[in-house]
Amino acid sequence: MTGNSPRAIVVLDDWENALRDSVDWRAIRRAADVTVHNVALRGAALEAALARADCVVLMRDRTPVDAGLLAKLPRLRHIVFTGTRNKTLDTAAAQRADIVVSHTEWGPSKASTCEMTWSLILAATRRLPQLMLTPGRNVWRDPEAAAFLPDVLHGQRLGLIGLGQIGQRVAAVGRALGMEVVAWSPNMTPERAREHDARAVGLDELLASSRVVSLHLVPAAGTRRLLDRERLALMQPDSLLVNTSRAELVDTDALVEALRAGRPGFGAFDVFDSEPLPDGHPLLGLPNVLLTPHCGFVARQVYAEFARGVQRNIEAWLDGADVPGTLAAAS
Repeated sequence: MTGNSPRAIVVLDDWENALRDSVDWRAIRRAADVTVHNVALRGAALEAALARADCVVLMRDRTPVDAGLLAKLPRLRHIVFTGTRNKTLDTAAAQRADIVVSHTEWGPSKASTCEMTWSLILAATRRLPQLMLTPGRNVWRDPEAAAFLPDVLHGQRLGLIGLGQIGQRVAAVGRALGMEVVAWSPNMTPERAREHDARAVGLDELLASSRVVSLHLVPAAGTRRLLDRERLALMQPDSLLVNTSRAELVDTDALVEALRAGRPGFGAFDVFDSEPLPDGHPLLGLPNVLLTPHCGFVARQVYAEFARGVQRNIEAWLDGADVPGTLAAAS
């Protein structure tokens, strides 16, 4: 690796300390100063952290990087983001500023997200957080609490909004549990649904008839705020809405109102409009929700792939070689 003065590499949002501990930084640190941040930075704190950065590593799209922020970072020459897609990075603005933008590969993130989806479905259906026995709460049964008898999912309808690679995995687990699987997406056809042992139905029917509704779409112009006040009102009082995809698919204000009204009866969410979820967010005050801090893709094997890609791309950049995973400039 070449270069007279050390360059500065800044890693953002390593909340799990995975890149800190999994990347072999030894050769990189001989050529550059490396700073790893494991808390979310915003505003002035973010600008200060990046002021001297020659290279920035983004963990997925946890921190938005827009043209305004890029304009304040004249030293920046390389951005690496984990995964293959980042919807909060203004890639075009970075490339106009002659910043190399590269990415890692994914690893088994789709399998991880499927498993997280079913963790939420089963935990919410069985109300596992309320049942857990701990040293501080060794309550075998609470006779003062309202009686709760969980449903068996066998024979119930699972409605999937989106039947891509994650949705297909979620469908397979649902079928293994004996659920009827129905699906909708903007481009769904009966033939495509049948390929995955599902039945294509209209969105309104899916919402009105499914015991569990799970979202698995990439937001686009026609699907942002797809679940609005009117559509949420179609859901039944005993239904469960699960979102491990993107918060933009649901109107959050309407969702809070719908949960308070009991349609759907329960919600389990891993993604939010603002992340980390701020104190005082109205979802935090609802009794009929299960909330997790965007952990769908978080898995050892996924982060191992992220670490390999980050190390490979930075070492190539420091050596002046072609950087793997570099995004082509838009024509």
